[in-house]
Amino acid sequence: MRAIWKGHIQFSLVTIPVRIYNAIDSGQSISFNLLSKEDHNPVSYEKKDKVTGKPLRNEEIVKGYQYEPGQFVIIEEDDFAKVRLKSTRVIEIDGFVKAEEVHPTLYESPYFIGPDGDVAAKTYGLLSQTLKDSGKVGVGKVVLRDRETPVLLNPHQGGILMYRLRYPNEVRSINEVPGLLEVKADKEQLKLAKTLVDSMSTKFANIEMKDHYYDALKSIIDAKIAGKEIVVVAEEEPQVVDIMTALKASIDAAKKKPMEKAKGETAKKGKTQKETKTLKRKAS
Repeated sequence: MRAIWKGHIQFSLVTIPVRIYNAIDSGQSISFNLLSKEDHNPVSYEKKDKVTGKPLRNEEIVKGYQYEPGQFVIIEEDDFAKVRLKSTRVIEIDGFVKAEEVHPTLYESPYFIGPDGDVAAKTYGLLSQTLKDSGKVGVGKVVLRDRETPVLLNPHQGGILMYRLRYPNEVRSINEVPGLLEVKADKEQLKLAKTLVDSMSTKFANIEMKDHYYDALKSIIDAKIAGKEIVVVAEEEPQVVDIMTALKASIDAAKKKPMEKAKGETAKKGKTQKETKTLKRKAS
């Protein structure tokens, strides 16, 4: 695994040399090239003036901020240099908070943080264990790609996981979502809904987290390469039924699953015992 950043974690007078690594495997995605429809030749990305249609070179393009419709102020590279922050190599921790205080909408990209060298490993391990024992996470900031970014440091399987965070003012209020109503739930419906949730409760590790779209798309690509016919099964539109009927039917279905599983295991066990007895008789 190759580091994408090298610097220090810093809080109070403590400094830990660290490296940052991508936690996401970008290879688990399928990318496509743009081709001409007739000849299947690669299509280039051509930058053009939207008014004149004239193709532009990179050196003929500047960055502008639109402050009024059709009115722009031009920002040069020298202007960006003036706002660069003092340090781009320090993860500065401002404080330690309870993880539940950070709203899920603020979480963005995850990264792994590792110690930079054997000497740093001990202090790094101490911080990781302290976070784990205290139930706290570190919140601070770091400069990535010339922009200051809020981050969260979380203990993770003997190491430290860093999340880039969004600023709270970037997240919209859910009250802006149309159609939200303050409806008082019917007691009987609420009771059935809770029963259904309880019957479906499990551990996160037991739920399959797999990209089925990736597998399906890859199988289509492989079939096309092999010149095979692609067969698609039409998906039926789910029926919308009365909430009480749906809840009762769902609870009944949830109850049947453990019974069916138990019956299957009993039958399998009985079959195994029968086969064992048969083998013993043959051996004697």
